[in-house]
Amino acid sequence: MEEMREEMRQQKRLAGVSLAAWRALLCAGAAAVALLPGLAAASALEQFKSFVATTKSAQGEFSQRLVKADKDGKPRVSQESTGTFTFARPGKFVWLYQKPYEQLLQADGEKLYIYDRDLNQVTVRKLGNALGSSPAAILFGSNDLEKNFVLKEGGSKDGLEWLQATPMAKDTTFDQIGIGLKNGVPQAMELRDSFGQVSLLTFKKFERNPPLKPGQFKFVAPKGADVFEQ
Repeated sequence: MEEMREEMRQQKRLAGVSLAAWRALLCAGAAAVALLPGLAAASALEQFKSFVATTKSAQGEFSQRLVKADKDGKPRVSQESTGTFTFARPGKFVWLYQKPYEQLLQADGEKLYIYDRDLNQVTVRKLGNALGSSPAAILFGSNDLEKNFVLKEGGSKDGLEWLQATPMAKDTTFDQIGIGLKNGVPQAMELRDSFGQVSLLTFKKFERNPPLKPGQFKFVAPKGADVFEQ
């Protein structure tokens, strides 16, 4: 049984669904929103600052791909993960991987809960300051991002205006984060780590400031799940 569990963990790591892979977001298409006035030709930094200032919550769908260099040095895309997300600033979110494996990452502003359905296991961590200098802060954190990142223009690519965010902290997982924007909302992120790997996130059906249910971010451990506090 333990060998089967270990094999499953290995498969999830390759698919980009494990906790280590999710740090492509923590340290995370066409937008289903109206065009914000004055942002059609705005720079990436202008669009980004407007998005942060006016977006208190959002929901949508995502896809995630991990790009690695093969033995010949050519980029190779691993299996793609897809799912949904909901967030409310600061520090509350539900990030649900649905395919190829189901895994839930949820935060209530104080704690982060990681639920692996196949193992029926929950890992609980204090959210603390971990959000501050991580890629997740771009979507889920406070509005004062320039405390933790150096922001600069990254030029145009793939029909998007790109912003480069470099973490000020030296002990983060990622060396550089790219945010691709169009019509005033993030549509893609590129997360480059110190090992030369790139995690690519794309968003679709991005809805800004949707109505949220009371207790939307309260985590309830599934029946019979093993819970580990870290």
